[in-house]
Amino acid sequence: MTQFPQHPIMLNSTQNPRVKSWSSLLEKKGRDKTGMFLAEGIHLVQEALRAGLEISAVVYDAERGVPEELAAALARLPEARIFAASPGVMAKCTGTDTPPPVFAVVGKPEPDLSAPFRPGCLAVVLDGVRDPGNVGTIIRTADAVGADAVLLGKGCADPYNPKTVRSTMGSLFHVPVVTGDLWSLLPEAKRKGIRLVGTSLQATASCYELDWKPATWLLMGSEADGLSADSIALMDEAVRIPMRGKAESLNVAMASTVLLYEAMRQRMFSKQQ
Repeated sequence: MTQFPQHPIMLNSTQNPRVKSWSSLLEKKGRDKTGMFLAEGIHLVQEALRAGLEISAVVYDAERGVPEELAAALARLPEARIFAASPGVMAKCTGTDTPPPVFAVVGKPEPDLSAPFRPGCLAVVLDGVRDPGNVGTIIRTADAVGADAVLLGKGCADPYNPKTVRSTMGSLFHVPVVTGDLWSLLPEAKRKGIRLVGTSLQATASCYELDWKPATWLLMGSEADGLSADSIALMDEAVRIPMRGKAESLNVAMASTVLLYEAMRQRMFSKQQ
């Protein structure tokens, strides 16, 4: 670790107003009020900086120093945005049992609202998926397969929850994530010729039989409740993931991964293209 910068603003007290403001970002109320969220750890701070997001502060553990991986990037930031903090402050402002060596306070990006409606689009729609780890993993998978967007309906975990952000591994900064009213978004998609596909244990068609190349929104519901009745009523196609073993189902993140990779396989590698 390097000790750059030479004269950082030092924060020792958990009662410091800045520290209180940053720690409030661990809760949705604080994030909604300020429009900011926390990116914890070296990788996420790097990804936020590379994405050109608004960075209001970068805070590192004074005992460990500035991570070498971030030194060059931080040299380009105004020193007034760089803080050294005591281990107690780091613990108060982060959401893990073992505090990371660095975190950033980042402005929420404005998503491209047109992205889910692009010609030939592939987007994931989450209906009541409440677990932050699952939401973050699905965002990461959507990024990996080159999906156009992830849409989150009512009842979903906040995409800026620290656990969600960590689970995305930076993909939150690469793929548009739109939070909105599914009961206006889904009909709009249908009017624009986008097909709505969901999963069902009762479906007769396998996910490998479906043609995933046309514009498609993949609808995924919570593990406990599945898709809502309103989503099911709007679906154009229902598919199932074949199971050869004794498992009855996959969790929503794993199921989304299977389906999105089948869509990518057909779109990128199918001989019929």
